Amino acid sequence: MKNYDSIRHTRGESLFVDDIVSPEGTLFGYVYYSPVAHGKILNLDFSNAWYVDGVKGIFTAKDIPGENQIGGIVRDENLFAEDSVHFIGHPIALVVAETFLQAHEAAKKIKCEFEKLPAVFDPREAAAKDQLIIKPRIFSLGNVDDVWSSCDYVFEGSAESGGQEHLYLETQASLAFPIEGGGIKIISSTQGPTAVQRTAAQVLSLPMHKIEVDVIRLGGGFGGKEDQATPWAVMAALAALKLNAPVKLILPRQEDIRITGKRHPYSSDFKIGLTKDGKILAYEATYYQNAGAAADLSPAILDRTLFHCTNSYFIPNVKATALSCKTNLPPFTAFRGFGGPQGIFVIESAIHKAAQKMGVDPSVIQKKNLLNEGDQFPYGQKTLHCHIKKCYNEVETRYNPNEIYQRIAEFNEKNKLFKKGAAIIPVTFGISFTTTFLNQASALVHIYTDGSVSVNSAAIEMGQGVNEKLRMIAANELSISIERIKIESTNTSRVSNTSATAASKGTDLNGFAVIDACKILLERLRKVAADELKQNNPEKVEIKNEIVFCAGEETGLTFSKLVSLAYVKRISLTAQAHHSTPYIHFDTKINKGEPFAYHTYGTAVVEVTLDCLRGIYEVDSVKVVHDFGETISRTIDLSQAEGGIVQGIGWMTCEELKWNDEGKLLTDALSTYKVPDIHAVPKEIKIHFLENVPNPFGPNKSKAIGEPPFMYGIGAYFALAYAMKAFNPNFNLDYSAPLTPEKVLLTLYNKQKI
Repeated sequence: MKNYDSIRHTRGESLFVDDIVSPEGTLFGYVYYSPVAHGKILNLDFSNAWYVDGVKGIFTAKDIPGENQIGGIVRDENLFAEDSVHFIGHPIALVVAETFLQAHEAAKKIKCEFEKLPAVFDPREAAAKDQLIIKPRIFSLGNVDDVWSSCDYVFEGSAESGGQEHLYLETQASLAFPIEGGGIKIISSTQGPTAVQRTAAQVLSLPMHKIEVDVIRLGGGFGGKEDQATPWAVMAALAALKLNAPVKLILPRQEDIRITGKRHPYSSDFKIGLTKDGKILAYEATYYQNAGAAADLSPAILDRTLFHCTNSYFIPNVKATALSCKTNLPPFTAFRGFGGPQGIFVIESAIHKAAQKMGVDPSVIQKKNLLNEGDQFPYGQKTLHCHIKKCYNEVETRYNPNEIYQRIAEFNEKNKLFKKGAAIIPVTFGISFTTTFLNQASALVHIYTDGSVSVNSAAIEMGQGVNEKLRMIAANELSISIERIKIESTNTSRVSNTSATAASKGTDLNGFAVIDACKILLERLRKVAADELKQNNPEKVEIKNEIVFCAGEETGLTFSKLVSLAYVKRISLTAQAHHSTPYIHFDTKINKGEPFAYHTYGTAVVEVTLDCLRGIYEVDSVKVVHDFGETISRTIDLSQAEGGIVQGIGWMTCEELKWNDEGKLLTDALSTYKVPDIHAVPKEIKIHFLENVPNPFGPNKSKAIGEPPFMYGIGAYFALAYAMKAFNPNFNLDYSAPLTPEKVLLTLYNKQKI
């Protein structure tokens, strides 16, 4: 596979926002933001900032011609703070100057007086004060209260999962400049071009058709540019409109880490009831989501937590309650898995605790409760083409976990200061935007007279390979060489009303739209060929590998000749198609429906080795069986699975966000925030593609791959817990992630729960 982007990246030829040749006279912006977590603005003084050479403008809420509002799901977030600030990093002003250094210097000279107000950073404290983003959400099935007394075992506990920094290679970036007719063009590093367009139009008081947003590619996103790219693009657009000049706004790395949202930390309670043989009869969970100071995407992320509260298990009685808690931290946002990992971690913690108390391995309970075909989720949807048992059984057959456990037991018996552990983690993940109307996409396909093809869609390439998959889909549908096909930048003027490239739906939605557009073109071309060949039935005409066949016989026509004929006959060689995911629906009033087009399934066994003297550890292997459907590109899917696994391991082990008592982020640099490096990658990653599982609901019978593998990283947490227990039998796991080396070391030599 020759991936266009991979080759360009390797050569350093790929263009990102800061690589684009800027228009003459481009100015540079720097954001002045709040240094306090909560307070009233008493006085704001720009006088010294204006004396800095090169300063061209300083913009605040007072300079906004439209609405000072960028909230999407809930309209509770202003572009610039007005009378009060609600988190450290809350933007107050944008300084624009001839150079970035001048803008930065001027921002440092801004004086602002605050009256500090009490701040809340803990979601449980926020909930106690009724500081909620939305009303609590509850998903239920059966009645848990009726069955607790029927359970042989009932266990309760809590689980804590931390946030996670996206650390995309390209920071938040935008370039905006005036265009003819009083409009603004924005080149943005965003996963949601229409969100930028719509919000910019509202803030600038312009119709959407006067805002053009163009995205070439992103240097990584992971969800961090779904909504959070919007304010920086809108700020640049505001300054460009006011100054009638191009304005570039690129966040420096440390600023990006400090003031942008991250994965939501959760604090959760669970209660689980089982029979003696490990059958789960009831499960109750309450999730306290730390949403930060504004909604952002928190309500949708909260829903996804509820959708995945039972992971891969059928539990007849479930009550899951979720609270989105407003705190004085930067608004948290989308991150790979979108709330699903937080929910899955809690149910796996409940199963682990039950297994420990019952004296069995967690896999015993897992296997006893895996989903069967037709089982119902707490939100009402039933499983269809359910492959979780196939994946779990294939792991047992292919990787032999019992042999792994035996080998680990023998190792642990012989070694005092090094211990090994292993854990199995099944994953079931729904594919679709849970907000039904977002499940739509359009594609615009041109065939030029030389036979080359241009594909426009809403898909944003951010390193996940969606452009290459769309090229492969178009090449397959038209039966032509992939070298003929070019994927254009994503532009709101060519493809309108786009959904963000997120929820693992980039290839699904846009792939189907491309297929539909290609089918329209093929139908036209077949009619032209039939007319040329004096064939009354166009259905007998086929294009195979750029050769035209009629009734199974090769003709003298080629794809290029046929295209030329169509042009001469004045047949349109352009097609637009719209695709919306069929059948899905969800009623938020009763929290029931069928929100997902399908589910993906998989199972992993994770092995670790723990140095009990120092608290450090290595992930020895991650062995996976995953349901890819019929893969469009094995290479792309494999790389996505491997990357997701490593990122999930990072969330569960080394990536820890720390704030001080004033709400200041302490882990705001790569010297203080640890992400998995090449040495932290598992020594072995084996991924088996589950065979003979075509997906009727995916393009070319494929399945989405972006998010589900992330959850396999949760297995590293429980594998470490196994190793820690082998060293210290008195060790009690408190289900607090990430399990950093420091936390491991402190726990290993403590007989009490930390």
